[in-house]
Amino acid sequence: MTYKIALAQAYSDVEQTVNQKKLTEVVKEAAAHGAALVVFPEMFMSTTAIDATLAEINQHAESLSGPFVDNAKQAAADNQVWIIFGMREQNDDPNDQRVYNTIVIINDQGDVVTTYHKTHLYDAFGTKESDQIKPGDKLFEPIQTPFGKIGLFVCYELRFPEVARYQAVHGADVIIIPTSWYRGPLKEYHWTSLLKARAIENTTFIVGCDKPTSDARVGLSQVVDPMGVVTNQAGSDECILYADIDLDQVAKVRAKLPSAAQRMPELYD
Repeated sequence: MTYKIALAQAYSDVEQTVNQKKLTEVVKEAAAHGAALVVFPEMFMSTTAIDATLAEINQHAESLSGPFVDNAKQAAADNQVWIIFGMREQNDDPNDQRVYNTIVIINDQGDVVTTYHKTHLYDAFGTKESDQIKPGDKLFEPIQTPFGKIGLFVCYELRFPEVARYQAVHGADVIIIPTSWYRGPLKEYHWTSLLKARAIENTTFIVGCDKPTSDARVGLSQVVDPMGVVTNQAGSDECILYADIDLDQVAKVRAKLPSAAQRMPELYD
């Protein structure tokens, strides 16, 4: 089975309403090009400064019943595509002003299928995401879709091989990684190397969707096949990257390279 995926390497404005409009436009264009699934970056709903206060962060957070999610649900239903995007989700804990770094998955009927709260936060390279973000308490559970079983994690979690392994062990054929990968020394090298490593280790498709360099990120959104070959890659600018995912390739690669089935987890802990 083969299907088309669209990666929206899209700039995020600080205002949610601007990004709502962009999401609607991108989804419509992607659907017209035959995409069955449209992926947006981490925290696409709104961008804020790294050193933003909690009050500022909360001004740009919404609930899952807020206008941004409602707009995305309508766009998915109108265009009959699945959508994955990132947002800051309000946290109901009165004793914790931080918000969740949430990924939302919406099906082609406009229903929220599931959500994920990022667990491994970006407390590295002089940044402390945990000052603003409340971590989730469990990894994403891969979901069955009309186009295979999809796994997912977010940005910095790419640096933890155990997170990708969990997705593969639980049946993921394709792992989606919405990202906001900041620019910096060796950051492009790390991004591209880790995407390929996770694909090879787990014999899965890896789909990394970043923001463009105009948003201080590395860009280079890409699809990597189960043998670690980059089949489609964006440059540094804002764009929609299209790729065909051939799920039969996963089974073919695993038949030749059954490393996942040969694991000895009893030796690893």
